[in-house]
Amino acid sequence: MKTEIISIGNELLIGQVVNTNASWIAEQLNLAGFWVDRITVVPDKSDEIFSVLHEAEERSSAVLVTGGLGPTKDDITKEVLCRFFETRLVFNEEAFRDVERLFKIRGVKVTDLNRKQAELPENCITIPNPNGTARGMWFSKAKNNRNTEFVFMPGVPFEMKPILLDSVIPELIKKFRQKSIYHRTVLTQGIGESFLSQIIEEWENNLPENISLAYLPQPGIVRLRLTGTGDDKTNLTNQVEAEVASLLKIIPEYFYGFDDDKLEIIIGYLLKKKSATLATAESCTGGYIAHLITSVSGSSKYYKGSVIAYSNEIKENELGVSRESLIKYGAVSEEVVKEMAEGIRKKFGVDYALATSGIAGPDGGTSEKPVGSTWIAIVTPEKTIASQYLFGEGRDRNIRRTALQALNILRKELL
Repeated sequence: MKTEIISIGNELLIGQVVNTNASWIAEQLNLAGFWVDRITVVPDKSDEIFSVLHEAEERSSAVLVTGGLGPTKDDITKEVLCRFFETRLVFNEEAFRDVERLFKIRGVKVTDLNRKQAELPENCITIPNPNGTARGMWFSKAKNNRNTEFVFMPGVPFEMKPILLDSVIPELIKKFRQKSIYHRTVLTQGIGESFLSQIIEEWENNLPENISLAYLPQPGIVRLRLTGTGDDKTNLTNQVEAEVASLLKIIPEYFYGFDDDKLEIIIGYLLKKKSATLATAESCTGGYIAHLITSVSGSSKYYKGSVIAYSNEIKENELGVSRESLIKYGAVSEEVVKEMAEGIRKKFGVDYALATSGIAGPDGGTSEKPVGSTWIAIVTPEKTIASQYLFGEGRDRNIRRTALQALNILRKELL
C-alpha cells in the first residue's frame, strides 16, 4: 500500500508559511502503521490540483489532502473536486447546522459567504469539523480494479488535527490493516555523526533485517532513530528496546535521552532533585543558555539568572574577572572563563554556575584562536573545571553547539 500527502496553498510555495501540516500528518500516519511515500505541495491553481490528484490516483491507495476548503475566492479545491470526481456541489443541511451552531457560539451572524461552506460534492462522505466551518470529505475512486481513497481536510491545523485523529486514521486502519511500526530515538551529544558511526559500526551491521537505523544530525546533537516493523507490536517493541540497550552500552558517555527529551528539561529535573540552584555567565552565547533554561516551566525554582558579559568591561566589573587575566590570556581562555563562572556563582550565591567565552564568528578569528574556538567552564560545590572546543564555522551553529555542550557538561556533573 502506498500513502501520500498533498498540501495545497500558494503560501507554502513562497515560504510565507512552513508546511507543518504535512510533517505532522506523516508522523501520525507512521505511528498508526502507514508509511508515507510522497509529500507534494501545489499552488491554488485548478489545473495543478487536478493534475496532482490524477498522478496520485495512479500510484497510491490513500491520498490525504489539506488546504483550499475555505469560503474565499482563492479556495478552489471543491470546484476541482467536482471536476475530478465527476460530481456537483449540493447544499448539505447537516453541515449548515454545524456552521450556524459554531457562529452562534462565536456570537456572529452567518453570511452568504459562510453559507457556501455547506455546499459539498454530492458523492463524498462528509467528515464533521468540530472546530471550523469546512467539513472534511472522503471519496473512493475505482480504477484498474482497485480503489484509491482520497481524504480532503482543511488546512488550519487546529481544525485538521482532530479530523485526522478521530475520523480519518481509524477508518484507514479498518480499510488497510498494516504491520506494526515502532520507533525509538536515542539522543547523543558531544560527538559528530561520522565519529559516532565508526563507534557503532559493528552494532549497526548486526541489526536484524526488520530494524533500520537513521542518523539525524543537527547542531550539537545527533539523533539515532531505530525503526522496526513487525506483525506483533509487543514483540516488536521488545526487540527494538533490546537493540537500544545494546547501543547504550557502547556509547554511554554520549547518550543523554530518548525521543523528544531536551537537555534543558533534564537538567531542570536534576537540579530540583538535588534542591540545587544555577546561574550562568555568557559571552559568546549571548544569553542563549539562559533562554533554553527559562523556556522550561518552573525554572525559577532552580535558575537564578545570568550576566551577559559580552565586553571585557562587564567581565571585569560584574563578574570580577581580573584585568591581568584578560590582558595576558585574552577573553577566550581557560583562565578567564573559569573566573567568569566563579564570579557568577559568588555574585548570585548559587550551587552551580556555567560560563562560556568564544569566537562565534564569522569575524574575530585568528590563527591561534580561529572562529569556533570556545571555552566552557562549570563550577560545582566541589570544583571548577573548564574545557576547550573548536566548533567550526557558522555563527548560529556555534552558539547552539556551545549552549548544548554546556548543558550536557552540567548534566553529567549533576549525575
